[in-house]
Amino acid sequence: MDRRGLLHVSAAAAMFGVPVRGAAVRPPSLPGQKLFERNPEEYWNRIRAEQFYLPGWRAFLNNGSLGIVARPVMQAVVDYLHSSAALEMDYYPRWGYETMDEFRQELADFYGCNKDELALMHNATEAMSTIAAGIELKAGDEVLITDQEHPSGRGCWHMRQARHGISVREVAIPLPPKSGDEVADRIVSAVGPRTRVLSFSGITSPSGLVVPVRQICDAARAKGVISVVDGAHMHGQIPFRTADLNCDYMAGSPHKWVFAPAGCGLLYIREENLEKLWPSIVSGSWKETKLKAARFMNMGTNNRAIMEGMMAGLRFLKQLGPERVYARMHKVARYFLLKAGECPHVTLLTPDDDRQFGCLVTVRFKPEKLDRFHDLLKKRRIWANMGRQVRLSAHIHTRLRDVDAYFETMREALG
Repeated sequence: MDRRGLLHVSAAAAMFGVPVRGAAVRPPSLPGQKLFERNPEEYWNRIRAEQFYLPGWRAFLNNGSLGIVARPVMQAVVDYLHSSAALEMDYYPRWGYETMDEFRQELADFYGCNKDELALMHNATEAMSTIAAGIELKAGDEVLITDQEHPSGRGCWHMRQARHGISVREVAIPLPPKSGDEVADRIVSAVGPRTRVLSFSGITSPSGLVVPVRQICDAARAKGVISVVDGAHMHGQIPFRTADLNCDYMAGSPHKWVFAPAGCGLLYIREENLEKLWPSIVSGSWKETKLKAARFMNMGTNNRAIMEGMMAGLRFLKQLGPERVYARMHKVARYFLLKAGECPHVTLLTPDDDRQFGCLVTVRFKPEKLDRFHDLLKKRRIWANMGRQVRLSAHIHTRLRDVDAYFETMREALG
């Protein structure tokens, strides 16, 4: 390609926000173990500066809504887009008809289940909708949910209620709860004679509460009730093995905590349920039960570059060390908790119990008018949830000074 042609390609790539292949600077190697042992704060600051695109002026405290893609993930997506445009491979560069066995095996090995129980989705919403639409329910059957569900975790069941006459009932979870046992007791004791499905979040979206999933699923199974776990906030935020949870179904969103690009999700179907669940989006192989969970991926042509990014995100997590990542996120969240506890303007909804939160801390503001506070946050490029109840969420790119800046702004705005 001549110089003029290269300039045209570069301009077009810049217009659409896609770096020209080879032009994007590949991130350096991770800082060494010696730096981590000597100065862990400097270690994580270098990870942010070298492995993410976040500019130094941005304080991002809302990872729970949309995670930040790491540089190796972006590079994987861009590389695959270029390779597929050039047809450098000898297979169709897509997903939606393919079983993606290698990807599913790697994911299953990490998340602790069988490959054939795992399907790729676009997000947890799609996975929850697939579960809710596919379970055989009749008019009068009851689905029990909690008052802490994400709109996608309640809307899928309310649609079934409107369409098929099932009953949806909510159980309230106290905030903050005294213990995980109190949460489990509230949920399990609400199961009634007509309850067919118990659907709840493993980590609640509005409050970040870590729910005792295994305890609840064991009780549901003992009562003959189907258990559905909305795990959108679980993958990458806390360690777990899916098989150990004893649930029937689970949804996941690796774009939040596993550095993946938006547009990829996970659906777990316990093996005994693979032939019981009806697929919602179908193509020619929808009846081929031998495909097992891959039957639920038979949804037509999709962008495989996003899935390449998801796998790059998982590998980046494994390269960093999952336990190290979990510990760092929790440390920043505990710092949130400490700073919030010193603030007279908020009430903490997150219990001061390390077992009950990961990297999400939720507060409720006492003042009703927060306009000045919100305006200052925007002016200072501090990205956080707005409103009277606020969920502050951390990842490894969250700096302690970002947390300080949030609370300093709060004191200035609210006095």
